[in-house]
Amino acid sequence: MKPSMGTVHHVSATDQGQTLAAFLRSKTDGASWSSVQKLVRSRHVMVHGNICTDVARRLKDGEVVKVLAAAAPPLPKADDVQVVYLDDDVVVVDKPPGVTTTRHTEELSWPTRRRQLQPTLDELVPAAISRYLAAHAPRRAARGEKRVKVRRVPPVRAVHRIDRETSGLVVFARSVPAERILAEQFRAHTTHRRYLAVCVGKVAAGTIMTNLVRDRGDGRRGSSETEEGKHSVTHVAPVQHFGDAYTLVECRLETGRTHQIRIHMAETGHVVCGERVYAPPRHCEAKDESNAPRVALHAAELGFVHPVSGADLRFSSPLPADILKVIRDLQKRR
Repeated sequence: MKPSMGTVHHVSATDQGQTLAAFLRSKTDGASWSSVQKLVRSRHVMVHGNICTDVARRLKDGEVVKVLAAAAPPLPKADDVQVVYLDDDVVVVDKPPGVTTTRHTEELSWPTRRRQLQPTLDELVPAAISRYLAAHAPRRAARGEKRVKVRRVPPVRAVHRIDRETSGLVVFARSVPAERILAEQFRAHTTHRRYLAVCVGKVAAGTIMTNLVRDRGDGRRGSSETEEGKHSVTHVAPVQHFGDAYTLVECRLETGRTHQIRIHMAETGHVVCGERVYAPPRHCEAKDESNAPRVALHAAELGFVHPVSGADLRFSSPLPADILKVIRDLQKRR
């Protein structure tokens, strides 16, 4: 017997520490180890909103395990990571959805085999850089430039992150000095970051300003009514309304906290389409019926000062195909 598709299980204190495979097997009488492992590795299981293919993952109290009726799309590969800008100090890439930017601390000690089950963006970028350099080598030769042999690309250094399901622009440092200078720009909130999101309801222009805490009382991040937490500011402007039901929204970050846009939009009653972690207030009647396959959030613009040359750099990324499809479907409903 296999675990029932489409079911949701909540991890309790007594379940904490179990592997994902053991937990799922305990929820279904008679399920074999092989059937459970096949289910997980075929991308049918989500843990706390994220696809998990690691049967040995240890679960935590409060996490939600969902068995999907259909397999989630395959993991992004290095070929799916597009290099937007590259020099000796920085690399800017267009991140596909479905991959985390870096590893969580507890994953750093994992053996290589476990890491390969679900690679992170910073692990994929060196291969993307190698592909980019190889593709541009003929152009250099045509311009009469000296041919440069493409060697193994060293690891890149993360200076900021975007969520697993969020697509769009991410910059990595390629040297220690560049890492230090770029990280300071993100800490000081002097970078330019503009996101596009499809949200529920008719969103008006405004500024959302709250203090965000790691635990708002239910184990999730959220805004605090006290002075505790980190000051967080999101500037919101509508780009396109789809009747009164949905809005394509521009979100400009003045600060950059974890899940800031998703939390702020949900708490104002305009949850980002495809959101599975942060729910709108109970009094909010608007529901997400967009059928968005993931959180419809895209890092559309990124700007920073080059850590060596001092030049002001700004990059843009068009909306990806999956969000464009959501928009087209919403337009048809009007």
